[in-house]
Amino acid sequence: MIPAEWLDDLRAAFDNCAKPTDQWPVPRGPDWRHSLLDLEPKVQAVCRLPGVLAVVGELIGERFFLAQVEGREPLAGGGYQTLHRDLSAQRPGDRVNAIAYFDDYGPGNGATRIVPASHRTAAGEPPFEFNDESRSVQFAGCAGDILVFDADLVHAASVNPTGARRRTILIGYSAESLYASHLETMHLRGVRMDTAERFDPPGLALAGSAGNAGAAGR
Repeated sequence: MIPAEWLDDLRAAFDNCAKPTDQWPVPRGPDWRHSLLDLEPKVQAVCRLPGVLAVVGELIGERFFLAQVEGREPLAGGGYQTLHRDLSAQRPGDRVNAIAYFDDYGPGNGATRIVPASHRTAAGEPPFEFNDESRSVQFAGCAGDILVFDADLVHAASVNPTGARRRTILIGYSAESLYASHLETMHLRGVRMDTAERFDPPGLALAGSAGNAGAAGR
């Protein structure tokens, strides 16, 4: 998804903007490298790739905004997370995450794992057991890939056993109805970028005025 000619600049931006955990508003995990790069133009361009916005719009199903983007990379021997959900706020599907990979990824450098179809619970189904890894699937792929998923999907990062580079950006998109609560907490997450732009899901864009290409800034 990410143009190959962008990758060197994105990796350089990640490395240049990496900050120790104590320089963030809320301390980050010590077994990760974190990069504060939400003002980097090329990072913002990745967040607005038309294919990504189209998938996010389908998942959220209403007008949405770009809420957050930050760089994350698991250090050697670190990065392990227990399976978890990031959780919707007001209704299922009102938040979507995307992980954009700047390096090749797989079991050797702590690639993301997910539990397929775990973002919706059937009636009468027992609560998910987050320590149960029997249904989890670990990804592998190439630099330039982007994983887009409902925030309620059970997922986690994995331990980086080799220390090979796995630079990523974690991007968060939210339904427009969550904007007030976003403004209340954005400083705690180190969000510096302007989050006022709005994007329409494909169906809404087609029903709107002529010339609307799917993103409506305001």
